[in-house]
Amino acid sequence: MNIPEINYWAVLAAVIASMVVGFVFYHPKVMGNRWMAAVGHTDASVSAGPKPWVYPSIMVASFVTAWVLAGAAWLAQEFYGGSFLVNALVTALILWVGLTASRFFVHDVFEPRGLRVTPYTLLNEFVTIMAMALAIGLLPPG
Repeated sequence: MNIPEINYWAVLAAVIASMVVGFVFYHPKVMGNRWMAAVGHTDASVSAGPKPWVYPSIMVASFVTAWVLAGAAWLAQEFYGGSFLVNALVTALILWVGLTASRFFVHDVFEPRGLRVTPYTLLNEFVTIMAMALAIGLLPPG
């Protein structure tokens, strides 16, 4: 049995990329104000800042996502050959469409807010997963 080779420097770079994407995406001058309105946040509701466990939890979740993506990209590379970067990006796109976008849509259909937040969530997740794939693809294992 082959165990996927994972470059943990690439995983770390992908985690950092996800944090940068989140910081930029949710900045008020980018999508932050629109997202806040869609979610129902106000300046007052976010002024206290997040709970202390939020950012460590996000980093752990980003690490898991990057680790799984790196493993899936390695599997695609083993199966298809060719460019590791292209395999990482295509794998990320397939996983985003098949797992992230479809599941968020199903979840959000039942939300009381409806689909108001869905475009923001899907766009953020798309940019995040593609940035992670770029980092992983540019730093192949071994």
